[in-house]
Amino acid sequence: MNGKSLMKMKMKHNRFSVLLAACAILLVASLPSRASLVPPSDETEVRGVTQTIFEQLKAGRYGELYDVLPATSRSRISRERFTDMLRRSSGTYKLDRMEIGAVRVSGDIAVVDTVMYGSVERPIQAEGKLVAQQYLVREEGRWRVATGDRATVRRFLATNPGFAKKFPIKEPRVYVKREGRWIDLSSTMKAASRRRAT
Repeated sequence: MNGKSLMKMKMKHNRFSVLLAACAILLVASLPSRASLVPPSDETEVRGVTQTIFEQLKAGRYGELYDVLPATSRSRISRERFTDMLRRSSGTYKLDRMEIGAVRVSGDIAVVDTVMYGSVERPIQAEGKLVAQQYLVREEGRWRVATGDRATVRRFLATNPGFAKKFPIKEPRVYVKREGRWIDLSSTMKAASRRRAT
């Protein structure tokens, strides 16, 4: 093989290497867009809906919150009454942030562990947090928040007894910070609520 042939082979090899490198770069560059074509998992979707609901509540967008209630909840309370109720209670607290913990999904029901932080404005001023399970149910292909609707949650849990046994409904727990420590006020508030009801 003479020098000319060697030179031609080297040039072909270099061009092939450049072509391979370009293909590799294009492939890597297209990975994020390819990944976005993969549908999100139920867990990711539920996490996203939970965060959106919190942001709506924090921003006072109560009409949008009404739209993500299950159909049975919306049949029992009008949009006006729901938004008015939330508006009246908004002066007692101010939401800051939320931590989303474990997310469990089974069929058309999901439960999400959350901790919401904020401050209590009335009757006392204090840093506060609410530890609560958020229940979501899937209706017509959309996840809807059913946390306050025990009847709907129980109906969905009844169709999934294994899930209900593992993740029974838990009462939310309310805490305020005093001298650097979180004090659980849940039982005190429950007792006060019972006294008001009698």
